[in-house]
Amino acid sequence: MDQIQELLQISAQLYKHLTQLPADKERDAYIQKMDDYLDKRGIIIDELKKLDANPIIGHPFEKQLRELDKGIIERLKKAKAEIAQDMKNLQKSKTSERRYVDPYASVRVMDGTYFDGRK
Repeated sequence: MDQIQELLQISAQLYKHLTQLPADKERDAYIQKMDDYLDKRGIIIDELKKLDANPIIGHPFEKQLRELDKGIIERLKKAKAEIAQDMKNLQKSKTSERRYVDPYASVRVMDGTYFDGRK
């Protein structure tokens, strides 16, 4: 199979994979599969970069590859934003749980302490 066709095929699979965002329980498998697609795609792109001339320019699949690339970038940004928001919510829930368990942890009271001001 031609490398450009293989790049197009893997890009299309990645684009399709990124269309549906997973439930919380399936997120690890989703991220792993996304990472695998990105690795495969990166290997092919690195091999194409080693060539003297860029074989993508002027190729019949150039337009499709560029459109897929734009869509992949947009969807990766959305997935990243969703994961970052989930991490922020998790950190917030951990903080509120700590406050519930020990509500006086942040209070600094010096009751019953004597400070001698003389030297």
